[in-house]
Amino acid sequence: MEIIRYTESGRQAHWRAEIARCDWRAGQYLHQLLRENTFFDTIGADSDVLLLTDGDTLISFCTLAQCDEIQPTSLKPWIGFVYTFPEHRGHRYAGLLFDRAAQLAAEQGFSAVYVSTDHIGLYETYGFTYLTQMRTIYGESARVYVRKTRIGRKES
Repeated sequence: MEIIRYTESGRQAHWRAEIARCDWRAGQYLHQLLRENTFFDTIGADSDVLLLTDGDTLISFCTLAQCDEIQPTSLKPWIGFVYTFPEHRGHRYAGLLFDRAAQLAAEQGFSAVYVSTDHIGLYETYGFTYLTQMRTIYGESARVYVRKTRIGRKES
């Protein structure tokens, strides 16, 4: 297995097709953003999709983005659109993506990464700590979690 960055893959059409297999509404929205070339306008110019792959098969994916559904906020970067295909669940593959996202954020100088979710008990198992409740752009309340990158320098 390998983690690749969508923007650097050279095979964006293939990976878009793999993301399109996702049965989750948010995953379909991510596919739409990528297909319509509105991804960067929507979640930030320095954003990317991290893909956990096994050959040509997409196992799991997430974004590392400058903004997410919590806006406006000075917190960044955000991990979002977290999805593992059902046949690959139960192996903690998302944790590999979270580790890589934290590493990339640290390389960009950030001291932490954030997640907005309604899940309780999931992100804590991957080193995230509950930070606060915040309002989403959809008017809903979401839990915000933070995970230190350990080597970042920017205060987010």
